[in-house]
Amino acid sequence: MLEQLLTEIRACRVCQNELPLGCNPIIQAASSAKILIIGQAPGLKVHQTSTPWNDPSGQRLRQWLQIDSDTFYNPHQVAIMPMGLCYPGKGKSGDLPPRKECAPLWHHQILPLLPQIKLTLLIGQYAQNYYLYDKPKTLTETVRQWQKWAPHFLPLPHPSPRNTLWLRKNPWFEETVLPVIQAQFRKALIDE
Repeated sequence: MLEQLLTEIRACRVCQNELPLGCNPIIQAASSAKILIIGQAPGLKVHQTSTPWNDPSGQRLRQWLQIDSDTFYNPHQVAIMPMGLCYPGKGKSGDLPPRKECAPLWHHQILPLLPQIKLTLLIGQYAQNYYLYDKPKTLTETVRQWQKWAPHFLPLPHPSPRNTLWLRKNPWFEETVLPVIQAQFRKALIDE
């Protein structure tokens, strides 16, 4: 059933006329996945390679999680489902926001087919705004208050190189929050 849905998602053309480079829905999932990563939307390099998080943001994310590429790209361990499944195009200061059609159209169909998920990483404000209720207005405060939603949801800032300044201004994230996220991530991978 999941494979059939993934085939349908990868063939989606709902936003075709709105996407500068056309549709290329990027998703990775298997019913046995233990971790779900919900980010924003694929970047240009991801769109070109059809490999999720195949860019500098993905390199930093894997460093944060202390995970190798083989594990990260194993759909039986890690499911990856962005808020917008296709590259949205370039904006004035980076990529455009994820298309609003994707999450309401696909997420509620996928989630019940991922029954083994122990931990969901919500990366960036779009995922956090969609999935977290009663959250602070800023990403910084949401990440600072991560315990409110743990262990099921863990909010993270986006690992984009554009956020290097945020990381410098908020050293508490890498000093105190990241070690907990790394431990939760490892636990979710080994829990049966």
